[in-house]
Amino acid sequence: MDHQIFVPVTLFVCITYAVKLLIDARVRVLLLRSAPSELEIGNLLRLEEQRTQQASLRAGITLVTLALGFGLIALFDIRDITPGTIAVLAGATGVGNLAFYFLSRRL
Repeated sequence: MDHQIFVPVTLFVCITYAVKLLIDARVRVLLLRSAPSELEIGNLLRLEEQRTQQASLRAGITLVTLALGFGLIALFDIRDITPGTIAVLAGATGVGNLAFYFLSRRL
């Protein structure tokens, strides 16, 4: 990959993630300043933990299905980027998101 593209994209992703972390921390500080009860703090922490676990589950399922999509492309020895290869990867991503949806509804 060309460094002229890779470095700015990586920098943008890092800055975006840092801003997200700062906003999340600021929201927590403002929430704690409003003096909520211990029950409310406990509920909030549990909800945040569930959200983190679900995000990890979604990313894991989607990456596994994408890996299967790439495996199918390698199995059929497809070397060119065609609409078919893009469809395989898009379909794998969709299947991963649907699997997460149905799994999260069961949990």
